[in-house]
Formats: sequence, C-alpha cells, structure tokens
Amino acid sequence: MSHAIDTGRGLDEAARALLYTEARTANSFAPTPVSDEKLAQIWELARWAPTAANTQPLRVLFVRTDEGRARLVEHMNEGNKAKTASAPAVAVLAVDPRFHDHIPALLPFRPELRDVFEANEPMRKKTGDFNAALQAGYFILAVRSLGLAAGPMAGFDADGIDKEFFPDGQWHSTLVVNIGHPGENPWFDRLPRLDPEESVSWA
Repeated sequence: MSHAIDTGRGLDEAARALLYTEARTANSFAPTPVSDEKLAQIWELARWAPTAANTQPLRVLFVRTDEGRARLVEHMNEGNKAKTASAPAVAVLAVDPRFHDHIPALLPFRPELRDVFEANEPMRKKTGDFNAALQAGYFILAVRSLGLAAGPMAGFDADGIDKEFFPDGQWHSTLVVNIGHPGENPWFDRLPRLDPEESVSWA
C-alpha cells in the first residue's frame, strides 16, 4: 500500500541549515563514539536515493575498529591521514561493478535489463559511476541529518584500499567519508560559491 507524501510541506529553516547552508566539511573529530546503530541509520536513509532503473550501485564499508582504521589510514593521502585517524567511524563508499546482477529483484518488470548491461561494459561503467555518485550525495546528507559531521575525501589510493578491503575485486572505492562529532577547530573558513548569475540559466 502506497503512502501519500505531503511534498508541499518542506523542511523548516533549521533543517535546511543543518543539511545545506550551515553544513560544513569536518576536518577534526571529537573522541565521542558513533554507534553501529547510528551508522545503520545513516544507510537506512541513504538507501532511498533515486537511481536510474533502480540500479543502486553504491556499496558501503563502515570502518569502526582501531585495527580497521589503521589499515585504512595507510592508504590515505598525507593530508588526510590525521583526520581519518581521529574519526570515530569512516565510510568507504564503493561501486559494485556487478550491480546489474540485482536488476531482476530491483526492477522486476524489466529483468532483461540485466543482460543489456552485461553485454555493454561502457554503459555499465557509466551507469554505475554516475548513480553511485548520486547516492554518495544522499549519503552525506544522511550523515548530517542525524546530527553528525561528515568529512568526504577523494584523496586516497583507491587501488590500495581495494586490495586491502575488497581483494576479490567485488567493489571499487570512490569516496571516503569520515563520520563523527566535530573536534577542535574542525572548520576551514567558508569558501565562496558561484552567484546564481554565473551558474543558473532560465528557459
């Protein structure tokens, strides 16, 4: 049974600030733990992101132990090592190159699309990369919506992480997101954004 959603209501100003206008990328983290239950809540929200043909190619590895974090830090760029080491939880976001194997379950009225993707590797890669990136944006918003700070980073050795954590080649890492409560001096100065006149057109 479907539910009617009141899309006209919208979020209040405080919620919009939390997700967008006042949200910042954290660069240091307090030692306050982030529970496995809270991490599960992040994914419970993020998994509802829209994707083409409901393909859902994003996969998540939550790193929460000291041992796992030490293994991950080895593959971060030098400028990202300290902040990742200080984060109580870290998410490695990855693309599943075999995402299309799930299409018969995720798109039951067009199961044949699995074979279309199987036969077209360029289309499969483009679809996986784009839609995983779309899901990653929702993932960051989910972190923020639960009152946590997110520190997304692309500065890491992706091949090294893949060999360390996904040795059978089933996933390919694309983004690392530190998760926790802000620590000491966590924010850089706010950088400017393009004015609407420079980035928006109307037709």
